[in-house]
Amino acid sequence: MTFMAEAKARIKINKLLEEAGWRFFDDNGLPANIILESNTKITQQQLDEFGDDFEKTTNGFIDYLLLDDKGFPFIVLEAKKEEINPLTAKEQARKYATSQKCRFVILSNGNQHFLWDLQRGNPNIISKFPTPETIVGYTSFQPNPNSLISEIISEDYIIKTQKPDYDKDPRWIDESQRKSFLEDNKLRLLRKYQVRAIERIQEEVKVGKDRFLFEMATGTGKTLTAAAVIKLFLRTGNARRVLFLVDRLELEDQAWKNFVAYLKNDYQCCIYKENRDDWRKNEIVVSTVQSFLFKNKYKRVFSPADFDLVISDEAHRSIGGNSRAVFEYFIGYKLGLTATPKDYLKKIDPDKLNAQDPRELERRMLLDTYTTFGCADGIPTYQYSLLHGVKDGFLVNPIVADARTEITTQLLSDEGYSVTTTSEEGKDEEEIFSHSDFEKKFFSENTNRIFCNTFLKNALPDPVTGEIGKTIVFCISQNHAAKITQILNEFADQMFPNKYQSDFAIQVTSRVQDAQQFTINFANNNLSGSGNFNPLYKTSKTRVCVTVGMMTTGYDCEDLLNVCLMRPIFSPTDFIQIKGRGTRKHNFLKQLLDKELASALGGQADKKNFKLFDFFANCEYFETEFNYDEVLKLPPKGEGNRGGGERPQTYQTFDSTKQDPLKTMQVKEIGLEGMKIDRMYFDRFEEKVKDDKEVQKMIEKRDLEAIEKYILQNIFEKPEDFYNLTKLQTAAKVDRRLTLREIIEKMFGFIPYFKSKDELLEDEFEKFDSRYLPDEHIFYYAKNYFKSYITDKDFRDIIEKQEFALLNNNPNGDVFRKLTPELRTLIPQYIKENIQINQFNV
Repeated sequence: MTFMAEAKARIKINKLLEEAGWRFFDDNGLPANIILESNTKITQQQLDEFGDDFEKTTNGFIDYLLLDDKGFPFIVLEAKKEEINPLTAKEQARKYATSQKCRFVILSNGNQHFLWDLQRGNPNIISKFPTPETIVGYTSFQPNPNSLISEIISEDYIIKTQKPDYDKDPRWIDESQRKSFLEDNKLRLLRKYQVRAIERIQEEVKVGKDRFLFEMATGTGKTLTAAAVIKLFLRTGNARRVLFLVDRLELEDQAWKNFVAYLKNDYQCCIYKENRDDWRKNEIVVSTVQSFLFKNKYKRVFSPADFDLVISDEAHRSIGGNSRAVFEYFIGYKLGLTATPKDYLKKIDPDKLNAQDPRELERRMLLDTYTTFGCADGIPTYQYSLLHGVKDGFLVNPIVADARTEITTQLLSDEGYSVTTTSEEGKDEEEIFSHSDFEKKFFSENTNRIFCNTFLKNALPDPVTGEIGKTIVFCISQNHAAKITQILNEFADQMFPNKYQSDFAIQVTSRVQDAQQFTINFANNNLSGSGNFNPLYKTSKTRVCVTVGMMTTGYDCEDLLNVCLMRPIFSPTDFIQIKGRGTRKHNFLKQLLDKELASALGGQADKKNFKLFDFFANCEYFETEFNYDEVLKLPPKGEGNRGGGERPQTYQTFDSTKQDPLKTMQVKEIGLEGMKIDRMYFDRFEEKVKDDKEVQKMIEKRDLEAIEKYILQNIFEKPEDFYNLTKLQTAAKVDRRLTLREIIEKMFGFIPYFKSKDELLEDEFEKFDSRYLPDEHIFYYAKNYFKSYITDKDFRDIIEKQEFALLNNNPNGDVFRKLTPELRTLIPQYIKENIQINQFNV
């Protein structure tokens, strides 16, 4: 049994090594660079240094020894059984690596993998094995931790770059003018907690850490803190170039502007997509993750050693899906910034979960923010919460306006929202709606108008002009946002005749052209113009941005006075982020061009709070109902979600003239699980297999091959149900051919779901691309050729028979002509050697 378990782990490890470009045998003139079961001798000095808990002998065998391009030992790979945590081999592998003079160690059980640079930090979880080319980049990185540790960090650390002689200026020397001097010159002092955050990095580096996580509330200056960290690493020679990754366009521009303002006198900063040809001239490169993922650009344009410090903004979203490939590719130090880290290992017993389903534990570890950034104990490197910020006077709390309609007045029951409706017979009946139902129901014109009217009559006013304070409204869907925008503009025209001309509220959602620019203009106080009530006061003519999700995270707008929740929220992460839009402090006098008026107002224009309009008892839910100790569910795979976030969903919104919009209409979207009638056949088969005593014995041994044979001989095509592969595939509603092995793996939790044809094609092309890296200019032609050869039999026959004239009448003919002769031959050859084409047929 032990032998079989180890063998299965090694089969997986062998495949992962080959996919990463390592060679067990000589190939195309390149020598093998993997040695199996290499004998090594541990010296007495090494035993004295590391102890001999793991081995009682001074000799041992290295499971895999990976060689560099000169044939010298490069990486020790220690393999364990699937049910054993690979980290248990850490010290054993260290001995082997030291004896072979290897700097790097890979620890793996086939499902979980860790890469360990013995010269820096601790083992870090990885999703794929590094390629020979990637790992070479690591050897060129030689940090100087002592200089970083000894650097003095003070509150003027950034100002010394902005204006080195600031302390000699008369206005600074005069304490009464010091505040206005800083504001007029846009100089930024670090706050005490920001200095402390940077000092925590120095303390962690001192004990060998190279990954850090800052959990800081919205509005506490994460970007300014990041700028100080960047200066620390660049100034002390621990980074030659820094990559700052964001996941949205508006955050890219926002970060670039801030870094230029803080650091331009010492360091150059650019946005990658605007400086593709000369990005190397800059010490700081800002980019969206999507820019680096486009055509797998990150591994075509960059080497792993191009960035010695990678900072991930909104870190809880940057480590899921394809985004993680970018994050892992670059060497050096890693810093995550977030207000809401994801803890997917909370209250999880790793040993039990590993024994039940190793892939599930691996997936949790890969998406867990704390683990990714070197804080496996669940404690961030540094934390500064909203409570700290309010207590210290840097942030403001909301005034909650719990304004429920007749529907939302009723309290949440244990099952969900309890709503009393009237049946067609005129009887009062109680209906229970789950949390998500409200995102699928429709709202009447009456309900929407009540929301808007209540907000307008109770909104906090701008302290200078008295008009409605700047506001963000969060709606259920894009259709809902369009309706709310229209109603707000109608009401505004009645309340303020001839003031706004339908510019009072603007829809800011992904379907609206220039929506990203709208968010920037709103923050800069020039959306639809400025100074509508007072030409000497700089504020946005548009007072309300109506959105669904675009402005939830990372959006800075200090003078925001109202936040409206015209939708239910059930994710604590979303609630914290949305509420955080209003917590920043602000002095509205800074917007006045009329200094006399500013003086007359005195200090009476400070933002002391903001108003949170809650139409769905969200605040009550998170105060009294939400279970903060619950184990977080993993986001679903295969739904197109990136960055580990919630699954994107769209719902239709309906009009109704009835007073009670939930009375007669219910809308439910069918997900991947299908309707119940679709699932019944598959469910019966699964129940039959799992209840079988022989199968239960085999699953204890994790012998899937034996289970496969047993099902074929004893369960398939029997008179009771006539189960067979074709019927099961139909019930599963998959757009390709399933194997019995896949069905067994899904049944027992070894895989979370059946991948679609396109997902499988993407996975296979990613493996090919990682090995051969076709030129960026023909990347999509290579991908289309790759996919077409697998899925289009006619196209494949033309290529096989070399009847190229027929390509003139084939839709993929142009793809073929765009490729180099080498790729035309290489891709079919690779597919024949590595891919089973039958699995892509229905």
